[in-house]
Amino acid sequence: MDMRTRITSALKDAMKAKDAERLSTLRLINAAIKDRDIAARGNSEAQGVSDDDVLGILSKMVKQRHESARAYEEGGRLELAEKERSEVGIIEEFLPRQLDEAEEQTAVDAAIAQVGADSIRDMGRVMAALKDKYTGQMDFGRVGPMVKDRLG
Repeated sequence: MDMRTRITSALKDAMKAKDAERLSTLRLINAAIKDRDIAARGNSEAQGVSDDDVLGILSKMVKQRHESARAYEEGGRLELAEKERSEVGIIEEFLPRQLDEAEEQTAVDAAIAQVGADSIRDMGRVMAALKDKYTGQMDFGRVGPMVKDRLG
């Protein structure tokens, strides 16, 4: 089942269950996907948003909500921080299992070997290989410095 179908099905289930919080978050996901669809229409070859694009959108949404929750906590708005965290939980249901730190290190080593990287100049190629294989499974903001350390 593709990502859009899973999200649409979950949206219908949330409507039937009258789960307002879940419904709201799923509608936000749908809106983000539709925005990307509209942006892709300018490209005549585009067939809409792929599952990899959806994974990227969901990963970005999770990152944004983590940042918002942190900002709300610093501002003393704990109820809003909690709302952001609950949205993260709903969004993460559609993402593949996140790699732990040891798995990320193994993936980085494998990507460096695959690309044949030997200097910091190859960092872009290593990151591209990781993104091709692990989109939605790792935080590339955290993995980037790891790659840099290995190549530097």
